[in-house]
Amino acid sequence: MSWQSRYPCFFGVHTLIFFPAYVDSNLVGSGKISRAAIIGLQGGVWASSPGFTLSTEEQQALINGFSKADQIQASGIRLAGQKFFTLSVSDRSIYGKKQADGTIIVKTKQAILVAEYDAPIQAPEATPIVEGLADYLISVGY
Repeated sequence: MSWQSRYPCFFGVHTLIFFPAYVDSNLVGSGKISRAAIIGLQGGVWASSPGFTLSTEEQQALINGFSKADQIQASGIRLAGQKFFTLSVSDRSIYGKKQADGTIIVKTKQAILVAEYDAPIQAPEATPIVEGLADYLISVGY
C-alpha cells in the first residue's frame, strides 16, 4: 500500500493545523498506539493525544537523544513522567520498553514522532504504524 493511499486525506496539505489529525487518526486511531505526540526538532509540541504531555526537558532529551545516543542509552527515556528502558537508538529511531509496554520514537526532517503502545500490543504491530507515518512526512518535506 502506498503512502498516498494510506494517508489520502492529508495528501498535498502540509500545514501544522493537520498534525493533530495525524496523531488522532493515523497513530492513536490505528488501535495499535495508545498515546502519541509530534514535536518539532526546534522544540515545541505540534500535536499530542489528550493527557499525553511531554515536558520541555523530555522534549529536549528526545531531540538530543538522536545525536547523543550514549546518553539516552544510559539514562533511558522519559515520556510524560514515565521512564522507559532504552532498547536501541539509531539516527532515525529510538525504541524503549517499560514492563510489557513500549515506545517508538522516529525522527523526520523537521519533527519527532513519539508513540507509546500498551500490552497486549507488541512492537512488531506498532512499529510499522509510526515508521510509516514518518516515511510519509519525510516524503512531503516534514
